[in-house]
Amino acid sequence: MIRYTPRMFQRLLVANRGEIAARIFRACRELSIETVAVYSEADRGAPWLADATLTVCLGPAKAALSYLDQDAVLQAAEQTEARAIHPGYGFLSENAVFAARCEQHGIAFIGPSPAAIRRMGDKLEAKRTMAAAGVPTIPGSLEPLRSPDHALAVAEETGYPVLLKAAAGGGGKGMRRCDDARELPRAFAEATREAEHAFSDARLYLEAFLQGGRHIEFQVLGDVYGRAIHLGERECSVQRHHQKLIEEAPSPVLTPSERDELGLRAARAAASFAYASAGTLEFLRDASGRLVFMEMNTRLQVEHPVTELVTGVDLVREQIAIAARRPLALTQEAIALRGHAIELRINAEDPDAGFAPAPGLVTAVSIPESPGHGVTVRWDGGVAAGWRIPPHYDSLVGKLIVHAPDRPAALAAARAALEGLRLEGIKTTIPLHRRILDDPDFAAGDYDTSFLERKALAVTRG
Repeated sequence: MIRYTPRMFQRLLVANRGEIAARIFRACRELSIETVAVYSEADRGAPWLADATLTVCLGPAKAALSYLDQDAVLQAAEQTEARAIHPGYGFLSENAVFAARCEQHGIAFIGPSPAAIRRMGDKLEAKRTMAAAGVPTIPGSLEPLRSPDHALAVAEETGYPVLLKAAAGGGGKGMRRCDDARELPRAFAEATREAEHAFSDARLYLEAFLQGGRHIEFQVLGDVYGRAIHLGERECSVQRHHQKLIEEAPSPVLTPSERDELGLRAARAAASFAYASAGTLEFLRDASGRLVFMEMNTRLQVEHPVTELVTGVDLVREQIAIAARRPLALTQEAIALRGHAIELRINAEDPDAGFAPAPGLVTAVSIPESPGHGVTVRWDGGVAAGWRIPPHYDSLVGKLIVHAPDRPAALAAARAALEGLRLEGIKTTIPLHRRILDDPDFAAGDYDTSFLERKALAVTRG
């Protein structure tokens, strides 16, 4: 494992909840950094709060009045004398205004600069930036679509099927697939309304829809001195409703030469606009093997543990060090991928009822241990027996991650760990994960983003 320098901040506030809050508390504890946990009334008494040095209630259950209340978060940092804020992912993690306000208050934002967040948050600007840096992009528009007629003209040039996407979007919001010109006008109106509602930004752009696409992303790290490196890729193609369910590193289909070439391009692209933090460049790989850029996430990813396990690099510690203006202690030559890691997202959802959220009282929790013999089992979770999962937030309750010498061993370890995982009292995605791991195509690495729908491993009653 990478060795880290002593304490960088005396006290750090974690502006998040659940398993990612617990994950950041663990990294801070290892760095001898005191921590502040903020919580909503719905999360009062939550199990992860016991890991923090201090706790502050932000407000009511509604996220807009608690976790998304910038004034409340900044006030909590001021009153507890926390000189850094880690936003985790979701909530305020990619909010350029909040990052700028942290700077104005003399508080380190554990993430990239406001300018970098703004640049990559605009999907069109991100696409233009990557194209200028020599990163291949999906064919389509590089400017906002002015009207349905403009969209029809671009689609005719690009070729159907196409995707309409929100320029300020993410998480599948403001996105519509169109297989021919007849579908496009109505899809344009629907996507425009959805984008305006979700992001207060109705701008759309259009891209070719790549059939048989695989979702592959590269992890990058950059420092404030203009250096950037990559830490290899993750395969994230098992998804439902554009949301990831299983991730693994490395990808079963990428060759070492492809990894080196695209990884170095990703790192150079990050350095080209002075990106300083952990970030992820997401690519789609089509049936011919072509990899094209989709978007960049300017934050820690949910699936970061698989990269940590195959590289030995603690990404949260690296984020904190970079925010403390430490130069990267890592070189590209020092990054080597060892073994194979798989992450299973455990959500409080019913996959046989259209993935309907299933909050409720957790009555029993049992986490499997690492069996040894080169196999590691890791649990990043935010639940405990007796905790009632509130209905107000994301349904992710924990992540089961395994690492083994190779992919077949990792698959076997994931199956065994899943059998040993108990989360009773609520419905979860555990049964679905068992079905996926037992599927011969998944075991062979032969899958793409349509895998779940094509296999009908989950019943999707809406």
